[in-house]
Amino acid sequence: MSLKITDECINCDVCEPVCPNNAIYQGDIIFEIDPAKCTECVGHFAEPQCVTVCPVDCIPKDPLHTETQEQLMEKYQSIINASCNNSDST
Repeated sequence: MSLKITDECINCDVCEPVCPNNAIYQGDIIFEIDPAKCTECVGHFAEPQCVTVCPVDCIPKDPLHTETQEQLMEKYQSIINASCNNSDST
């Protein structure tokens, strides 16, 4: 399941740089997470880095985007493969 940032976000910007998949971005009001890129850091870390650094605990699992650990790993592999293919073509 991907994560989401709630409206309790204080826009402190500590989550965006720690996301290994570049899934976090500045939205219109608060930071947001792209569920297509969020793997909860599966493949990179044992726990989601954004959750670890968030000072206000505003990054829960997103019930609208449920995924198993296996699905998150498949998404991670897909992101890594796409990244490798993009770097090969440059």
